Amino acid sequence: MQSDYLQSAIRQFEYYRLLGEKTLAQLPDDALFWQYNAESNSIAILVKHLWGNMVSRWTDFLTTDGEKSWRDREGEFTNDIQSRAELLQKWDEGWRILLDTLQSLREEDLRKTIYIRNQGHTVLEAINRQLAHYPYHIGQLVFLGKMLTQNWTSLSIPRGESGQYNAQKFAQPKRKEHFTTEYVKSDKLIDTNGSTTESTL
Repeated sequence: MQSDYLQSAIRQFEYYRLLGEKTLAQLPDDALFWQYNAESNSIAILVKHLWGNMVSRWTDFLTTDGEKSWRDREGEFTNDIQSRAELLQKWDEGWRILLDTLQSLREEDLRKTIYIRNQGHTVLEAINRQLAHYPYHIGQLVFLGKMLTQNWTSLSIPRGESGQYNAQKFAQPKRKEHFTTEYVKSDKLIDTNGSTTESTL
């Protein structure tokens, strides 16, 4: 049986995935590969790094070190993705492996120890580590997206609408509800079998 923590973590990962996808959808192809300078990351590099980390960390998560011998971390920061299609393939693969793994975990797994570069983490600590890491890079991706499009569509409460949004929320009765529900409940997500389904969150 999954714990409330696992369900909450899955929802949070899905929410940040959605923010990234809504950003990518607003950008022309050339913007995906733009770099401010040689030391900065393009959106494509950020996607490639997220993909590399996700595939390494979450493949055989409970049984092998999270830093796989076959991972090429240095290569993740080379701006060599050739197309939007290749970028999206990596994006989808990374998130699928992450979410498949999280969906397979149970409450009793949270206390188990896994290793990243021989450093021990409980499963809960390892999830928290990536719940901080991935949104850090999604935030960079969104920031670049806002700079690189002239007609940005807000991903949260649009400017000037905070009062209206709060009034709508406070007009509803108090209830227990995950904050991501309104954002992800009608968007298409990859289920644990790799097929596209409507989220039931």
